[in-house]
Amino acid sequence: MSFLRRAVTRRPAMSRTAQSAPDEQPLLSTGFLLRTMAVIAVLAVLTVAISIGGRWFGRHISLAGNTDSTAEITLTIGRDTVKFPENTIRFPSQRHDGAAERVDLYLTWPDMLGYGKENHLRFDDVSQSAGLIFLQIAQSTMSRDMSGRLEPIYSHLLEGAAEPFHDGLTLHRLRADAGYGDEVLLTAPVKGGPDYVVRCLLPSAPDKAASGDCQRDIKVGRDLSVLYRFSSSHLGDWEHIDAAIRTFVEARLMNRSATSP
Repeated sequence: MSFLRRAVTRRPAMSRTAQSAPDEQPLLSTGFLLRTMAVIAVLAVLTVAISIGGRWFGRHISLAGNTDSTAEITLTIGRDTVKFPENTIRFPSQRHDGAAERVDLYLTWPDMLGYGKENHLRFDDVSQSAGLIFLQIAQSTMSRDMSGRLEPIYSHLLEGAAEPFHDGLTLHRLRADAGYGDEVLLTAPVKGGPDYVVRCLLPSAPDKAASGDCQRDIKVGRDLSVLYRFSSSHLGDWEHIDAAIRTFVEARLMNRSATSP
């Protein structure tokens, strides 16, 4: 129908100012720049922290619980007070001053030294652990040490004839029902004192000796029992080891002047 007309709606023309406004805005806003700079700063801090933390973590992983600190730790065990260098104490939980039920030590043989940079492989490498002596020091719970128990206790647990061993030692077999498994008893006369006595789980071949397959305990100080373990490969040094351990502990007794000779 010709009398109908289509209404045409025209959009209002956009002003020149409105058209040019988007082109005049900066490509990077101030807020975006600030956020970017903040992210970069955080990443820089994290990089430094990772670097420092990595060195700290790497050092502690390499020490594996050991320490090369020679600071002295003072411990009171029963009626005795002793001081040991921190690097001779095996477990981190025991490296603090104060009263203690016991302390565990490890020392190189024959140097009688704790963990250090020069000898760290003897502590870190299992294949070299036979060169260590392990000590456990606690208040004595028995009136006699191992030498003192030979006659009243061990002599009743032996079977078979004694056998000559090497380095002045004599080998004794223990009864199967004695509770010591395959261990044997080794003894040796000591001039002016009771017989030396040590229990060992002897290897089938010398190259199969373990780091602590021999053990013995002695009394030191007023009331300390020193149980020590060493490799059977060092049995030839039994007399020197015994004397060195006694000297090492006695030299660190704070009350040694009051102990009986």
